[in-house]
Amino acid sequence: MIDLILPALDEAKAIPAVLAAVPAGYRPIVVDNGSVDGSGAVAAAHGATVVDEPRRGFGAACWAGLCAAEAEVVCFMDCDGSLDPAELPRVAGPVARGAADLVLGDRAPQPGSWPLHARLANRAIVLALRRRAGVRVRDLGPMRAVRRPALLELGIRDRRFGWPLEMVVLAARAGWRIGEVEVTYAPRVGRSKVTGTARGTALAIGDMARTLR
Repeated sequence: MIDLILPALDEAKAIPAVLAAVPAGYRPIVVDNGSVDGSGAVAAAHGATVVDEPRRGFGAACWAGLCAAEAEVVCFMDCDGSLDPAELPRVAGPVARGAADLVLGDRAPQPGSWPLHARLANRAIVLALRRRAGVRVRDLGPMRAVRRPALLELGIRDRRFGWPLEMVVLAARAGWRIGEVEVTYAPRVGRSKVTGTARGTALAIGDMARTLR
């Protein structure tokens, strides 16, 4: 069994389809990060384990899900319908087999899925990551797989938008084998709270810039 951690902030419309697509062998853990649209109740009604994390922040939600997980291997994925859970085995497979320590999903965007400002911001952060940490990745994709005990020991401190980047930076520093596989990136369900807005993207860039420093 692999635990799938799904941070959620007002994703009630997307949750049913996301959970319906989770493949056998994966236990969905939806972390309700202060939703006001009943996301937690919807997730519970569709069979997910629900964790409440009222402290706002992507990293806070991921950490709460990681602490609630029990499986040796865990996956992380956005809960907005932009990523296909059916592709999880391709991401988790190398970690489960012991061929990699951390695998990221390199997003292949479909039309309308990735605003230009968000794509350019992601590219800038990736280039900085290559220069400063020597990590040869193409994307800081939100679909990823890792061994839970090792991730708990890694010491990630960020509880906001710097969480995904800090995970990679610390993993590289620890000598982890970091891999990537291509995954489909579709338009999300509903309105984005982060990359869909210039303000949200700016906040994410600020958090990640602090992490790189």
